[in-house]
Amino acid sequence: MTQDPVFDASIPVLTEVVADPPAAAAPATAAAPAATAPAAAAATAATAATAAVGATPQTHGADAAESPEALERRAAERWSGEQWSVMERRLTERVLQQLQGRIDFVLEQRLRDGIAEAVDKAMTGFSAEIRTSLHESLGQVVSRAVSQEIAHLQTLGK
Repeated sequence: MTQDPVFDASIPVLTEVVADPPAAAAPATAAAPAATAPAAAAATAATAATAAVGATPQTHGADAAESPEALERRAAERWSGEQWSVMERRLTERVLQQLQGRIDFVLEQRLRDGIAEAVDKAMTGFSAEIRTSLHESLGQVVSRAVSQEIAHLQTLGK
């Protein structure tokens, strides 16, 4: 599986954001190691959102080892629109919090690189202009000094 060249591995995907489950969800996700990452993330999100809206998850004996798919199905069947809205808001906040620090770092680094490149180009241009002006000025000063010295020597010889 090749990665997209513009894919930044430091930016988490949604399944990574919801992968750190609350204490109540840890046994459910640990009990299903063969579950796919999206299903596990959905189960974790379902448990997290249930806790977020104040509903008590119904974990009784056999339900404690419920698969992520079953948790996802149960949440889809039983959650109200308000519970889904709260989960969406909480997940959005978590994703934004995790991304903000990374975005700030990447933006700062790109600005530094861009500014460094611009300053380097400007310094190269300024150096060339200063060198040219210095050569012209030095040539004029030496030419004038030589002319004055020759004129002085000619006046002494007369």
